Amino acid sequence: MQKMKKTICAALLAGSLLPFPGGAQEQRTLSVEELFALVESGSHSLQAQKAGVEEAIHGVASAKSQRLPEINTSLSMSYNGNVLMTDRNLRNPKGFSQPHIGNSFVLEAQQTIYAGGALNAGIRLAELQKEQAETRVSLTRSDLRFATLGQFLDLYQLDNSLKVYQSNLELTERLVADIKEKQVQGMALKNDVTRYELELENLRLELRRLEDKRAILNHQLCNTLGIETTTTILPETALPDGVSSEDDEAGWQLRAAASSPLIRQSQLDVETAQVNLKMAKSELRPKLAVVASELFSGPFTYDIPPIDKNFNIWYVGVGVKYSLSSLYKSNKNVRRAKAAIHTSRENHALATENLNNRMQEAFTLYKQSFVDLRTQEKSVQLAAENYLVMNSRYLNQLALVTDMIDASNVKLNAELQAVNARINIVYAYYRMKYIAGEI
Repeated sequence: MQKMKKTICAALLAGSLLPFPGGAQEQRTLSVEELFALVESGSHSLQAQKAGVEEAIHGVASAKSQRLPEINTSLSMSYNGNVLMTDRNLRNPKGFSQPHIGNSFVLEAQQTIYAGGALNAGIRLAELQKEQAETRVSLTRSDLRFATLGQFLDLYQLDNSLKVYQSNLELTERLVADIKEKQVQGMALKNDVTRYELELENLRLELRRLEDKRAILNHQLCNTLGIETTTTILPETALPDGVSSEDDEAGWQLRAAASSPLIRQSQLDVETAQVNLKMAKSELRPKLAVVASELFSGPFTYDIPPIDKNFNIWYVGVGVKYSLSSLYKSNKNVRRAKAAIHTSRENHALATENLNNRMQEAFTLYKQSFVDLRTQEKSVQLAAENYLVMNSRYLNQLALVTDMIDASNVKLNAELQAVNARINIVYAYYRMKYIAGEI
C-alpha cells in the first residue's frame, strides 16, 4: 500500500506540472487545502450564511433579556383650565378656579416570576436557531468545497488528457512524415498519406476542444474562488493522508452518524418541535409577576375646590394573570405541536437511513476505485510490453507503421486511464468525507 501511495503521488504531481497553452498572465499551483481556504474566503453564499449566525447570536441575547424586569416611566407638565360644574340637566353652571400648572411623574416596574415555562423555552428556541444557523454554514461549506473539488479534479483530468493528445499528435506528425518519405520511394500510396493527414487534423481539432474546455473550467473555478480569471490554476492532487484500501465501512458509518450536518439538522428540528410544545403548553398556565409603582403628581384635582399640592402614591404587590380563552384555544396549538414532534422524528429517521445508504454506496465505490487502479496499472504494464515488442518489430521491418501507431495509442490510453483511476481514488475518498461532514 505504501508503494502504491508513492506511485500515485509521483504521477499526480508530475501531471500537475504539465504546461498549458493559453493567454493567462499567471500560473498558480493549488493544493486541496489551499483550494478549501479560498472557498472559505471567496464564497459570497458562505459569507451570507455566517452573517445569519451573527444575527442568531443577537437573537439569543434578545431572548435572555426577557428575564430582566420591565421598567416604564413618564413625566409630564400641563396647563389646567378652570373647573365648570353644572346640574345633571346642564343648568345652574358654576365655575371654580384651580391651579393652572400641573405635573406628573410615574414610575412602574414589573418582574416576571413565572411565565409557565415560556421564558426558558424562548431562550432555548433562540439557541436552537443559532445552532441551526451554524449547521447551515457547515452544510453550505461542505457543498461548496465538494463542488469546487469536483471542478478541481476535472481540471487535473483535462491536463492529463491534453498530455495524451499532445503525445499522439507528435507521434502522428512523425508518422505522416515517414509515410510521405515512403511515398517518394514508391513504398506507400497517396491514399495512405491522406488517411493519416486526416487523422492528424482530427487530433488537432480535439486538442483545441480540450484546451477550450479547460479554459472555460479554469475561468469558472477562478470566479468560484474569487481570484483573477487570468490565472491558470495548476492542480496539485497529492493523495491525502488517511487513504487506505484497508478502511472498513463500519468506521465510516460511525463517523458520518457523529458529524454529518444533515443528521445534526434533523436532530435540531426534533428539539425545536419539542420546545415549541413547551411554548404551547405555557399558554395554559398562569403568569406570575412582582409589580411596583410610584406616582408623584399635582395638583389634586379630585376635590372641589382643587387642592394646590403635590401628592405621592406608591405600591408593591404580586400580580397573577390567566387567559381563560387559552382553555379552548391553546389546546389546539398543543395538539399541533405534538404532531410536529412526530413528523420531525420521522424525518430524522429518514435522514439517518439515507445517510447510511449514501455512505454504503460511497464506501463501495471507494473500494472499487482501488481495484480499478490495480487493473489499470496492469494494463499499463501490458501495453508497455506490447509497445516494446511492436517497436522492435517495426525497426526490423516486421510490422507495419499502422501496427506501431496502434500500439502507441494503446499505451498512451492505458497510461491516461491509470492516472484517471488515481484521481478517482482521491474523489471517492473526499466523497466519503463530504457525506460524513468532514470537509
